Formats: sequence, structure tokens, C-alpha cells
Amino acid sequence: MQMVEFEDVALHYRIDGDPDGAPVVFANSLGTDLRLWDKVVPLLPAGLKLIRYDKRGHGLSSAPPAPYAMGALVRDAERLLDHLDIRDCVFVGLSIGGMIAQGLAVKRLDLVRAVVLSNTAAKIGQPAMWEDRIAAVRAGGIEALADGILERWFSRPFRDTPEFTGWRHMLTRQPLEGYTGCCAAIAGTDFYTPTSGLRLPCLGIAGSEDGSTPPDLVRETVNLIPGSRFELIRRAGHLPCVEQPADYARILSDFLHEIGHPAR
Repeated sequence: MQMVEFEDVALHYRIDGDPDGAPVVFANSLGTDLRLWDKVVPLLPAGLKLIRYDKRGHGLSSAPPAPYAMGALVRDAERLLDHLDIRDCVFVGLSIGGMIAQGLAVKRLDLVRAVVLSNTAAKIGQPAMWEDRIAAVRAGGIEALADGILERWFSRPFRDTPEFTGWRHMLTRQPLEGYTGCCAAIAGTDFYTPTSGLRLPCLGIAGSEDGSTPPDLVRETVNLIPGSRFELIRRAGHLPCVEQPADYARILSDFLHEIGHPAR
């Protein structure tokens, strides 16, 4: 188990692949931990240093008191990469992880040479929606909202598999401070203007059955960055890396090859 402690948060991270390889960093969605990428990591090309971490309030990272600001989540990623002496990574972010990717690229282009914006947007929902969710979670726990969340996360066929139960447990067992803290961070984020100023390779990935960040929303955000690519994964919801990991790994691998990461 690998941990790093900063003055306000302790972050859990994991490194797979080639320790001297070209870095690829993964940031997961609201309500999940770094196991989100378990099926994808083994399918990626050799020669990559694959870094995953639990954002604050999730997984084995600490859960400071809510609410959180998106700036704090971006700063956590920045400090982790500085701690690991990572430069010029490809940053793969899903949902709130994709917002972190946008914020980090705007703030520290020395850290990020390309972004993968998966099932995310420059702005997700409206503040009132997130305020209602925070209030509902405070009143009844994540379990009270789990059915609706999971319907948006996964396609109907996947919800009938035994594996689905594990993802429900992962969601409902996240710390309330971490979950509501990150809801507040999403509520306060609108990256349309800063993201439109980015000039770097960008891949957008969406799931055809995504009820949280529908494909058109993902495409709209990706199109803010000139020269970006957009890929739609069929038969997948908000977490296509879970439902269709082979397709996800192929699309990501092709993108890494196209941008020369690692250099050939």
C-alpha cells in the first residue's frame, strides 16, 4: 500500500507497469476508488508507468471535512505528481476525474502533455441538483440514492450480473464526507472558459447508455479543445472501463500510440 501525506490530506496511490516508463495517470469518478481501472490496466501496452490514486474522501485516502473545492482536488493531483516526480503524463480522468484533468492541464501544462476526458464535462449539472443530492445523502446516506445513481452508471444487462453488487457496495461504502465534499466541488465548477483555452492532445470517451454525462455533453466539452478526438463506446453507461474494458483499452492504446506515448 502506497500513501503520501500532505498537510491537509493523505492520498492512497498505486503504480503498475514499467517503473521507468512513460507516465499515464488515472483519476476515478465520484463514488468509486482506484479499482475502477482494474480491468483496463492489464490490457495497456508495455512501456507505461500506470499511476492510479484515490481522490480525497474516497477509497483509502483520508476524508477531510466537507465541502471541497475543485481547486483542492486539482491541487491534490498536482502535489501527488510533484511528489512522484512525474512530468509530461497523459492524464485520464473519468467524470469528476475528467474535471480534475481539465483543471490540472490549465494550471500545470508541465505535468500534462495530453488528456483523456472520459464520461465528463466542463460543467456537470446545476448547483441546485448537487445541493439536493448532498442534503439527501446527509439525511439518508448514499444508500438512499444508490438505485438511481447505479441506473445512470450501468447499462441494464450489466445490472443483472453478479459483479454489479460489488460496485453497489463500493458506492455505498464511500465516506459521507468524501462523497458530499466532492458533490460540492462539482457543483461549483464551470470549466467552459478555461478548457476552451487548452491546446494539447485530447481524447474524449463516452458511453452510449450514460445517464450521468450523456455522449452529447462529453462531445461538447471535448470540442472546446481544437483537434480533439471523440469515441463512443456502445453497450456501456457512465463507467465504460468497467463494462467494456477491452474497447476502452483499445481506444486508449490507439490514442497513446498516435501521440507517441511512449516515444518510439
